[in-house]
Amino acid sequence: MRILSVSALIDPVSGGGTAERTAQLARAMSRAGMQVTVLATDAGLGHGPAPEVGGARLELVPCINRRFLWPRLRRGALDALIGRADVVHLCNHWTALNLMAQRAARRQGKPWVVCPAGALPIFGRSKALKRAYNALGGRALVHEAAARIAITERETEDFRAYGVDPGTVDVIPNGIEPRDYREGDAEAFRRQHGLGDARVLLFMGRLNAIKGPDLLLDAFAVAGLSGWTLVFAGPDGGLGAALAVRARDAGLGARVKFLGWVGGKDKVAAYRAAELVVIPSRQEAMSLVALEAGACGKPVLMTDRCGFDAAAQAGGALAVPPDAAALAAALRELTNGGTLADMGARLQRLVLREYAWESAVRRYGALFTRVVR
Repeated sequence: MRILSVSALIDPVSGGGTAERTAQLARAMSRAGMQVTVLATDAGLGHGPAPEVGGARLELVPCINRRFLWPRLRRGALDALIGRADVVHLCNHWTALNLMAQRAARRQGKPWVVCPAGALPIFGRSKALKRAYNALGGRALVHEAAARIAITERETEDFRAYGVDPGTVDVIPNGIEPRDYREGDAEAFRRQHGLGDARVLLFMGRLNAIKGPDLLLDAFAVAGLSGWTLVFAGPDGGLGAALAVRARDAGLGARVKFLGWVGGKDKVAAYRAAELVVIPSRQEAMSLVALEAGACGKPVLMTDRCGFDAAAQAGGALAVPPDAAALAAALRELTNGGTLADMGARLQRLVLREYAWESAVRRYGALFTRVVR
């Protein structure tokens, strides 16, 4: 099976969960024997190394407009990539590269499968542009696809606005590769960032409003957690400077640290150094951070917008509304209860049992075989 996986962003810093998911899935598919090519722009990559996609092939095209992720890609080159694929896998939604790939697939009679990973709702900034995108072809891209993938049951309802019956949408959840989370030196991480003996609350992700770091900072400021340090590990998505000012004005000083992006073994070390991982997202399809925390045996406090109800049902996470007061109350409850280690163990068992990429890839393979036939 030859797969062309299309994702405008593959840079792990600026691309966040979408880029990380694409790279992890490509590695897992190639391990399963699929011939995978990842088509992406070079946005955010600069002169650094290309992302690790394992045995997959990475095709990078220049991004000539970073704001709109507009690629410089000749029609002949795109047609050649589509022609070598059995099926085209379109990741995310709001990108010109997806539209270009879908139109090339339609010209050649190749099936395409869409996996928006939570991106279908018109949410956040640029709402007028998103409506225009859908009118120009985004809606047809989803409606005419050979198959559609949601990463949670809840996300299937997002397809209704595109004229798709939610009952026809395949649900394949996010996953992790357990071996990627075995190595990480928590003590070295503590020394490097001056954490000492502090108990660590960890936020992992972009400092962007949709991820809710402002909600977490406000909650931490009023929760009264003596002996705890709040660590923000992630690139600035527009809120970095404002959060630093708010932390200073709240008198939190050294109890709040901003590390910027961390990846690889450093990311694993950050999880292992934490006692509690907090995911205060305002909107999310299915949190990869929750899976990663679980792989490292760490409990999670998240909002009920994170798309991972199974974690709370298994007793490995606590879910609350995306509200600073609710987060503060939950922080006080969890940090005083002495149950964090038990929660982390429960979440780890769930993640390792049901959310490894190996299982998800089998379902992808069956779906791709079905649409090709």
